[in-house]
Amino acid sequence: MANLFSPITIKGVTIKNRIVQSPMCQYSSVDGFSSDWHLVHLGSRAVGGAGLIISEATAVSPEGRISPGDLGIWRDEHITGLKRIVDFISTNDAIAGIQLAHAGRKASHAVPGDGGKQLSTHSGGWEALAPSPISFISQEGAPLELDKTGIEKVITDFKEAAIRAHAAGFKVIEIHSAHGYLLHEFLSPLSNRRTDMYGGSFENRIRLLLEVLGAVKSVWPLENPLFVRVSATDWVEDGWTLAETVKLAAILKGKGADLIDCSSGGNVAIAQIPVAPGYQVPFSEAVRKTGILTGAVGLITSAEQAEMILRDNKADMIFFARELLRNPYFPLQAAKQLNVNIDWPLQYQRAKPIPVDH
Repeated sequence: MANLFSPITIKGVTIKNRIVQSPMCQYSSVDGFSSDWHLVHLGSRAVGGAGLIISEATAVSPEGRISPGDLGIWRDEHITGLKRIVDFISTNDAIAGIQLAHAGRKASHAVPGDGGKQLSTHSGGWEALAPSPISFISQEGAPLELDKTGIEKVITDFKEAAIRAHAAGFKVIEIHSAHGYLLHEFLSPLSNRRTDMYGGSFENRIRLLLEVLGAVKSVWPLENPLFVRVSATDWVEDGWTLAETVKLAAILKGKGADLIDCSSGGNVAIAQIPVAPGYQVPFSEAVRKTGILTGAVGLITSAEQAEMILRDNKADMIFFARELLRNPYFPLQAAKQLNVNIDWPLQYQRAKPIPVDH
């Protein structure tokens, strides 16, 4: 059996293969509600054979959205639509996961199709929140600095979102602490200039993430996995570093996280990122040495490439993003390329290739 198609059991959840639909914004919601687009988008990846399907960054509060088109889970009314998607994914032998997120200073922007620029409160936007009043780019208005009450609300919002995620039937939660969004902003000294217990030292800068993890863990079933997505480096001098990520990963493991989804960047607009096939895999490999499971993501586009990453013990799961946007049936084709006989949906059986015997 190829590594890519070997099952993995994390706590009480068994995922049939190591292929993960990575969270990717769809900008197709109104007031946070899921739509038919989300059902078809996420459902087709389950039909296509991915083992774990993780929804896009799902806002834990209205002010935590990147754009007005973001998916949300801050209201009980959001549960029904999400449950419909989860049920379809489950029926197709995949595990449904959700990424819980708060956009921080990168909130209140138009959807990419409308230019993606910051929205003012007079044009349908809202006040962005951050650890410090430092804008992501100089042309944008500065965010409001969170006070202690605001921080407590963020923690409560994540906790209540986790309760709703469980009610909707999700089996995996991923806490988004990457790509320059709120929890990452607290981690990085470039965006966190606080002088209180949430700023300054490494221990202070990771405090909010640990408190969010603890709050989510307190209401999340013990048998269900908890992932954390991190940006392993800011890619700029004096920013968040891989060494800090490795140190954080060991702490997260001790606090109950089960897997670190290793991405990078997103917190500094001028960062020069050496993008190349598999460029973030070394981060996954380094974090994995702490003993926690890791996911590799970033320009992984072929079955052979993914198989090699797993074979060389550089990651435990492969998070496919753009490749699964291009081809929702990539896993079915990858199985053929690796000569693995996997189950196909009954409806598609007549198109299944015949495996080659060696």
